Amino acid sequence: MCPTDPAPLAADGAPDLLQSPPPVVSGAPVQVSEGVFVIPDNRVELVPNVGIVLGETAALVIDTGLGPRNGAYVLEQARHLAGDRRLYLTLTHFHPEHGYGAQVFKGAATIVYNTGQRTELRHKGVGYLGMFKGLSPEVATELEGVELVDPDLVYEGEAELDLGGRTVVLRAVGPAHTGSDQIILVDDRVLFAGDLLETRIFPIAPYFPPHDTDVDGAGWIGVLDELAALEPQIVVPGHGEVTDASLIHDVRDYLAYVRTEARRLREAGATADETATTIDQNARARWTTWERPEWIALAARAFYDTDAPA
Repeated sequence: MCPTDPAPLAADGAPDLLQSPPPVVSGAPVQVSEGVFVIPDNRVELVPNVGIVLGETAALVIDTGLGPRNGAYVLEQARHLAGDRRLYLTLTHFHPEHGYGAQVFKGAATIVYNTGQRTELRHKGVGYLGMFKGLSPEVATELEGVELVDPDLVYEGEAELDLGGRTVVLRAVGPAHTGSDQIILVDDRVLFAGDLLETRIFPIAPYFPPHDTDVDGAGWIGVLDELAALEPQIVVPGHGEVTDASLIHDVRDYLAYVRTEARRLREAGATADETATTIDQNARARWTTWERPEWIALAARAFYDTDAPA
């Protein structure tokens, strides 16, 4: 359980969800590689891509969706695929749409986080719960009755799960999108990247000073360089369609653009507001097929405030 009660987080700059479909995980798991399944997000706001990885003796669930109802649905789908195999659960990061259904798995699966994830959940979990409840009535409904649960196992740096004939590596790679991002690499070929990557969606920079400023743009770019070096054949983003390693380069190019422009404008004497407005306008014109441009300005402000020139 989360022992702290931080100040509520502000949602300024976050998407307007009042016109969005309910944030409900739905549909059957789709096999994207041998033994690797994804319940697609179908590009619904606040629905993540959920992973289920099967080995001969155990199975791993990656992310739960928003709240206990989504968690119960994911658990049902995992049990259907896994049969009597032992279940593990891990999360790509602590944000509510990815992990606030974990309570359903307590006792049904072994929950594994990295140490940083556990710390962020304890320190920020209640604040994010309150913020997300304020996004829309539908989100608030899904978050009713949420309990923040500690993991059964924690690790530092990297951990390996042997599911029986299938090896899964959990690796802490933050700070980037959050202070404690985690990637999951299956058999050195399938990468679950969480919100480090999103397909045709502007990357989410959760920069909400003074309550949460742990997004690290420069660190994020460095992480993407590391992910590109892994040369995964299949990439499962936090949101958007499953794709290949080209997505890593696309997102890196965007973040590098924002960093370069934020530095240039700051050094030219532009204010944070002026910088955010300029980058917002130019990025919309450059990445015309990407959705959720409301996140551009927050990324620009994060780089403007926190990124020191090399």
